[in-house]
Amino acid sequence: MIFSLLVYAAPHSHQGAESAYRFAVACLAQGHSLHRVFFYGDGIHGASALAAPPQDEPNLSARWQALAQTHDLDLVVCIAAAVRRGLLDANEARRYEKPGHNLHQGFELSGLGQLAEAAIVSDRLITFGA
Repeated sequence: MIFSLLVYAAPHSHQGAESAYRFAVACLAQGHSLHRVFFYGDGIHGASALAAPPQDEPNLSARWQALAQTHDLDLVVCIAAAVRRGLLDANEARRYEKPGHNLHQGFELSGLGQLAEAAIVSDRLITFGA
């Protein structure tokens, strides 16, 4: 079965972000395909390279990055939600004349068309943290 995930939950304030990660790991372990993980709303904070959670808490952005590298996953962050919340890649930082960027490697900024395409291609689109 082909899954895509939609993550609304911020990693530091809602269990939905951790549940999405655990679902992705279990999904892949059981031999399913994960077409795309789309981060939307406050879920975009899971893609920040500057997040520094306490050592006794999971670093979800680093865990997503490692999972993406291992399984060649597509981690997409809604560009409108990201820019609004101060999460920028190098191109958007230049565009908005900001002094730096903070999108974690392995994630990409894109539009809602990527979410629509994921819903069309996948057998199931699972939402976390809505």
